[in-house]
Amino acid sequence: MSSSAFRTVPASADVVIVGGGVMGASTAFHLAEAGVTNIVVVERGDLGRGSSGKPIGGVRTQFSDPLNIELGSRSLRAYQEFRHRPGADIRLDTVGYLFLLDSAQQASDFEAGVRLQNSLGVPSRMIAPDEAQRLCPYLSTDGLVAAAYSPTDGHARPALVVQGYARAAARAGVTIATHTAVSGLDTAGDRVVGVHTSHGRIACSTVICAAGAWSARIGEMAGVKLPVRPVKRQLAFTAPIAPPAPRIPFTIDFSSTAYFHNSDDGLLLGLADPGQEEGFDTTWTPEWLELFRTVARHRAPALAGLEAAGGWAGLYEVTPDHNALIGRSAELPNFLYAAGFSGHGFLQAPAVGEVVRDLYLERAPFTDTSPLSAARFHHGAETRPEAHVV
Repeated sequence: MSSSAFRTVPASADVVIVGGGVMGASTAFHLAEAGVTNIVVVERGDLGRGSSGKPIGGVRTQFSDPLNIELGSRSLRAYQEFRHRPGADIRLDTVGYLFLLDSAQQASDFEAGVRLQNSLGVPSRMIAPDEAQRLCPYLSTDGLVAAAYSPTDGHARPALVVQGYARAAARAGVTIATHTAVSGLDTAGDRVVGVHTSHGRIACSTVICAAGAWSARIGEMAGVKLPVRPVKRQLAFTAPIAPPAPRIPFTIDFSSTAYFHNSDDGLLLGLADPGQEEGFDTTWTPEWLELFRTVARHRAPALAGLEAAGGWAGLYEVTPDHNALIGRSAELPNFLYAAGFSGHGFLQAPAVGEVVRDLYLERAPFTDTSPLSAARFHHGAETRPEAHVV
């Protein structure tokens, strides 16, 4: 699937997808499966090396916004069936998601979320601190008021998902041009008519922007405003733990955003640094781990002293209301976009690939995603608040 063999890109395409991460790969797969031909995916590096290569791999349906619940639920079902369609082992581990809550307000908010989730078929429930500790023995219940748990959530390996979708798309005839940077878009009237890349120009009928944290730059090339900002997020892996760590849920201390879950023969640890400035820097800074240790000393004391065996930094692609941008440009109707997932892109990618396919084919998707149009930010339309953001 590598395009190091490509000295040039195809001279023309019906669809050019900008971005070879999980969103671009899912979109390519779903379009090809629906019979769309002459698709080119353009990726400036290797597949899945942007944000997709570095997220925590969580898959969940526990959200406070019904549209996010629907996108998460449909994607979780797709991940459960991924072995059969498109056909790859993504190491899905259905350990559940456990949100730890330390105030009455948080408990009340999550209770409302659970009622909404249950009404949409999600088996989440509120549990007491002692049950949370049984599920995750590392926990100290000191200061915990309650927890929210959904047993069908879990985590998978994003790189395997990207490869699974991309291989199936390539088998269906999609051209995947890696190490190919986009340098500009040509427009004529109200249409995008060409994509300039480091390996040549592609005349095209449709452009789909799935460029993650870089989507604002791609939008600017076409004069389309996509308010996506990059923010660094870091995580770490522990050295192997002996005896082995118990199998625990994906556990999140909601107040601090500290989280941890099993990973190979140790644990994965993460936390959002509240002081992190925006930007494209992805340098991993081991001293960041002290932020996690500070929280762990109180919430999961056994984790505070664990040795880190390395880590990485990736980019969240953040929008002003922490919800995705999915839609078709009003100014350039053949410019579609799926970006700005604010940390929820991996877990929503299968459903969003379906939605973008249907928008391209001009048919109604399984759910109305028009509230996620980028137009919500420039027409004074109601933004979508999402409370369950980590």
